[in-house]
Amino acid sequence: MLDELLKYDTEFFLFLNNLGNTSWDGFWLFVTEKWSSIPIYAILLYLIYKNYGLKGMLVILVSVALMITATDQIASLFKYGVKRPRPCQVEELKAAMRFVADGCGRYGYFSAHAASSMAAAVFLGLSLQKWYKYLPFLLLVWAVITGYSRIYLGVHYPLDVVSGMAFGGLTGWLFYLLQKWGQKKFNT
Repeated sequence: MLDELLKYDTEFFLFLNNLGNTSWDGFWLFVTEKWSSIPIYAILLYLIYKNYGLKGMLVILVSVALMITATDQIASLFKYGVKRPRPCQVEELKAAMRFVADGCGRYGYFSAHAASSMAAAVFLGLSLQKWYKYLPFLLLVWAVITGYSRIYLGVHYPLDVVSGMAFGGLTGWLFYLLQKWGQKKFNT
């Protein structure tokens, strides 16, 4: 059963990866860069300060720092525990896929990019939904686009991305609950 799932995952990867063309490569390389999200984070930081004040913003920033550290470290544990090669490391796929990324790590299950962007989207969307009704949906779209960029560039299978997003969503929700507790504790 697992072999069948991995076979379908590879076929779906090749389908999605080969939808790309050189006209879009620069865009997806930009999307996948962690620094490309700085304007989004700057706007979100302003919204957090505006609605939570300095003390509340500090609680959120500590929560986000711990959350991103957790998603990155746990993704690394999975990568080196599962040891599933990235598609760009599989010789049989190299002729059939488009490899656009600048580099290719060794193992890919699960995607830390997908996990951390989804964790941030869920955490910040929930934290700000009281004031900005549609913000959670916009942040989820941003996280999905970030996850897809990893498939487009040829460095992750769809299952790597979906698993990363699921883990990130759960992590974002748990840290949101932790942040709510912190807001009550430090703002009373």
